[in-house]
Amino acid sequence: MKQLKTNDSLPLVIFNQKKEKKGVSSRKQTDAIAKALLKWFYQNGRKMPWRVIGGAHDNPYAVWISEIMLQQTTVKTVESYFLRWMKRFPNIQSLASADLQEVLLYWQGLGYYTRARKIYECALVLMRDYEGKLPSDRSLLLKLPGIGPYSASSICAFAFNQPETVVDGNVIRVIARLYGLTHAVTKEEIYEYAQKLTPQEQGADYASAIMDLGALVCTPQHPSCSICPWQKICVANIKNLTDKIPFLHKPEKKIKKGYVYIIENEQGAYYIEKRTTKGLLNGLYEFPWQDNEAQYPLFPSNDWHILPQTVSHTFTHFHLTLKIVQLKIKTLDCPLKTGSFIALKDFKKYPFSTLMKKVMKCLK
Repeated sequence: MKQLKTNDSLPLVIFNQKKEKKGVSSRKQTDAIAKALLKWFYQNGRKMPWRVIGGAHDNPYAVWISEIMLQQTTVKTVESYFLRWMKRFPNIQSLASADLQEVLLYWQGLGYYTRARKIYECALVLMRDYEGKLPSDRSLLLKLPGIGPYSASSICAFAFNQPETVVDGNVIRVIARLYGLTHAVTKEEIYEYAQKLTPQEQGADYASAIMDLGALVCTPQHPSCSICPWQKICVANIKNLTDKIPFLHKPEKKIKKGYVYIIENEQGAYYIEKRTTKGLLNGLYEFPWQDNEAQYPLFPSNDWHILPQTVSHTFTHFHLTLKIVQLKIKTLDCPLKTGSFIALKDFKKYPFSTLMKKVMKCLK
């Protein structure tokens, strides 16, 4: 590692990966780097309804809910859902005393519904075993439903101000550029680098700061390197590699096609059923649908009518396009018995997936 002379208080460090693959060697250097980032953060950090600046959040429950909501979901999308959720379920006790269908209803639109089911399950465990409080011990957090390594680190950092290394997409990008990692990086590798930079104090603010650096400055496209507090030590900036880092391998999503069936009875109500199979949409209500074109039709009838509209939705591992098929039928003639015919005006009482909400727009 080569130390360069500078008038700046932040040490200029070029990370020589051949000599020191894990980055900065001394605690003094890493503390100076963290201090520079924190100074930037206190002037530029984002304001969010679940965040406090200057230490731990006084409500670990709010931290937990926000962190789970933010998984696979943008900050902009989460804000309104978080405020609505906290108004209805202000604490663990109110969440545990609700029923799962209502919980799913308040989660409706956020996607990845397994998260909501695990939150509810976790609330029940917290009431039973932890007196309705989140533990501050990482090992105990990891034993709770729906809380993995990332969530546990986030809760420890933001709710209890512990020196936890929190690695999200923003942090991956910042660290990869800082160290000039031009190969395909893994989250585990980034964690090792990031952990050595994490200061032993101000855990909550530092975790927020490095995330905000990625969100506001070290952006995926056209990063604002000239205003970055780490610009003079960033290998990607020094070597003009920011447009090539990080290198992330994203497998192509599978493409599936199928049909969604809109079955209307003589009263103008529509057939919906509750999904009971395991998976992301478990517990939600839906129109019958198939993701295999060869399975058409759902049951024999000469009156199926295929509409010109289609609905498309991208899931984690595949992209789905459904043709909309309509049928008017007498209730007694419907061979499907696991669901019910529900008036469109009453759909608001039932939790639906984003995919099904797209289908509803075609109905309207």
